Amino acid sequence: MKELTSLQSGVMMAGGVLVVAGAAVYMFLPVVGFVAFAVGAVAFSYMQLQQRYDGRSFVIRRLRRQQLLGAVALLIAACLMAMQTFRFGFALRNEWVVALTIGCVLELYTAFRLPAELEKDK
Repeated sequence: MKELTSLQSGVMMAGGVLVVAGAAVYMFLPVVGFVAFAVGAVAFSYMQLQQRYDGRSFVIRRLRRQQLLGAVALLIAACLMAMQTFRFGFALRNEWVVALTIGCVLELYTAFRLPAELEKDK
């Protein structure tokens, strides 16, 4: 798998922190929480897209697809959060929490499984 540069991994870490902080702050300051969450989700997802796997392992390719699906779920959560915050569209309740949960479960699963499979692949 293609390694990220130190700047890219810093952006990815900052994006992850902003996602968590934005979701927590959203309860008290919805607009600030939304902005932090959205910026974090975009940064985190973009850095995950920068990583590539060009090998032939089916398991690693499957885990990589799951990881990207988790990143897309975080972006969908940001869109649903915008709909609730600014009162437009169909998502006027806490639908974003479902997308966030799906994204977090997929990201957490692949965060543990992917390094182990990459080590086996070497």
